[in-house]
Amino acid sequence: MKTRMKLIAATVLLSCTYGAMAQVEDKHQWLEDVGGEKALDWVKARNQETRKKLDNDAGFLKMRGDLQVILDSKDRIPGIQKIGDALYNFWMDAEHPRGIWRKTSMAEYRKPQPKWETVLDIDAIAKTENENWVFKGSQCREPEYDRCIINLSRGGADAVTIREFDLKTKKFVKDGFSLPEAKMNVSWRDKNTLFIGTDFGPGSLTDSGYPRIVKEWTRGTPISTAKTIFEGQKEDISVSAARVSHRGIVHEIVNRAVTFYTSEVFLMRGAKLQKLDIPAQTGYEFFGKQFVVTPNEAWTTGGKTYPQGSVLAIDFDAFLKGDRNFTILFQPTEVASFTGMTATKNVLLMQLLQDVKSKLVELKFSNGKWLARNVNLPTMGAVGVSALDADKSDEYLLSYSDYLTPSVLQLAKAGSDQRELLKSAPEFFDAKNFKIVQKFANSKDGTRVPYFMVHKQDIKLDGNNPTLLYAYGGFQVSLTPSYSGGIGKAWLEKGGVYVVANIRGGGEYGPRWHQAALKQNRQRAYDDFAAVAEDLINSKITTPQHLGAMGGSNGGLLAGVALTQRPDLFNAVVSQVPLLDMQRFNKLLAGASWMGEYGNPDVPAEWDYIKQYSPYQNVKAEVKYPNVLFITSTRDDRVHPGHARKMAAKMLEQGHQNVWYYENTEGGHGGAANNAQRADMSAITYSFLWNMLK
Repeated sequence: MKTRMKLIAATVLLSCTYGAMAQVEDKHQWLEDVGGEKALDWVKARNQETRKKLDNDAGFLKMRGDLQVILDSKDRIPGIQKIGDALYNFWMDAEHPRGIWRKTSMAEYRKPQPKWETVLDIDAIAKTENENWVFKGSQCREPEYDRCIINLSRGGADAVTIREFDLKTKKFVKDGFSLPEAKMNVSWRDKNTLFIGTDFGPGSLTDSGYPRIVKEWTRGTPISTAKTIFEGQKEDISVSAARVSHRGIVHEIVNRAVTFYTSEVFLMRGAKLQKLDIPAQTGYEFFGKQFVVTPNEAWTTGGKTYPQGSVLAIDFDAFLKGDRNFTILFQPTEVASFTGMTATKNVLLMQLLQDVKSKLVELKFSNGKWLARNVNLPTMGAVGVSALDADKSDEYLLSYSDYLTPSVLQLAKAGSDQRELLKSAPEFFDAKNFKIVQKFANSKDGTRVPYFMVHKQDIKLDGNNPTLLYAYGGFQVSLTPSYSGGIGKAWLEKGGVYVVANIRGGGEYGPRWHQAALKQNRQRAYDDFAAVAEDLINSKITTPQHLGAMGGSNGGLLAGVALTQRPDLFNAVVSQVPLLDMQRFNKLLAGASWMGEYGNPDVPAEWDYIKQYSPYQNVKAEVKYPNVLFITSTRDDRVHPGHARKMAAKMLEQGHQNVWYYENTEGGHGGAANNAQRADMSAITYSFLWNMLK
């Protein structure tokens, strides 16, 4: 949505001295040298060991081929974004491993086999420039849609280069806006001006490695002469500026992300910045003349107290003049939470979860009042909503899927539950003999923790079912039921049980669910995960011999904690692009930005609780651990690959024989840069799990 201002870009999710407390020498710290010859030699040796275990495994080779067929399938739904009068899509397949950016018309898109016009060929650029470019999206100038800023990353890292691109000529603009590689944010102010945050030289980045300064950059001038709009502090996460609009009403906003969850928001009024009087933990939208705020903390204002997780609206001009008489659009309950909103021309689409199942509400502002209508949804699974053209219509794209239902894309219009089917994804595995069950486990402190389970309808409760337990549990991220052909083919079809736990730290029940597992309360997330594992064992779905745990990024930390705290519950653990050394996470790459989630290990009182669960500090030679696979990427410039490297090295040094390791040389935080790499890494993961748990 054009008017959406995130507190922090999604890419911030998930750099070296020790703190004040006494330290034990870290003999594996040399593995933090990402591109160092010695470190890469160690990586190559570990990768070769893993390859030797799998490359002659017929099951692995078949699985890798099957997964790549799924990833490269031409029958996948091409996701679309309306830019000007055309629909744009980024597409990767066997013929285009790095991808093409292409366009078509709505009339053509409705056809079973649309004709596409290539706008930008990333494979061709990579070949011409002899660089491993990965497309990282675009920012197109609105509402003219004539020029775009193209983001290209080497190997999939978060750091990008930017180049100005002409949509009409389909060429990069000679002497247009262009900057070298950095972690940056960019937004069009007008045809000849950008808001830009980037690496302007020494002192211009925060401790987290993101822009500390945002400037106004005029076409044809060197970046060194760009005018500074705002400077944050070195300890901040990042700063950014953007021009946002809805119904022709334009606002220019500066956002200072002080921590991962707290921000200061400023309205640009000429040369002056006016700080908006909203809580530090607040999301916001501009909907016509209305200002919609979603406080993640209880907010007392105007003589009233609004609970965290509520959705409030007010006339923006009145708000600026001091009015605090908000209309409550949504108030959370014990089982219902707000997850996001999208605007069409006349309607605000509000997405909710009720016990982790999706709901959608249309909100219309008419004659000074908000009117609500519940939208009839076809599934309890994951629902995606995006406006087709928020400037011109109330049409929106509605996508949905669940664990057994392939993705469906429909064209909807506010005010009606009648929809036009645009595309349906094919079935990549036979799901007719499976079912989805939602259950609840009781955590250590008595909290009910929901989880979804997918298994065969005639499952035998004899404890012999290979079972994979997955969770994330951080950063207010919600895991809702969604289709994965890869999981279906690589796990379910083989007879495995797939389980997703909605543990605390996530957003399934709003900010309270997330904040319940912050900092000193982090252990609650790990207790929740263990409680679900115990529930699976007690209900005879599985036994520890057949139970595996998996997670990525913050979930990779979760998997590492499961490995070290509860080795009795699992026989296989996969820790993907993980944090593991929680004593140094804040000094590695973007790690400092996550201290709002975990705490600061350099503060003795905070290290006291972090050290209780930090996997790297708690792994011991005398303990028998489950089989474990650490998987990461050399080009991950968000979560440092040193976490996985050091954990594997320490366990091997301690004499553990069941340690697997694989590091892809490309891929960024996603682990892979193209479909061949994705298929390979997924096949490594699921082959490891199946061989250990069957």
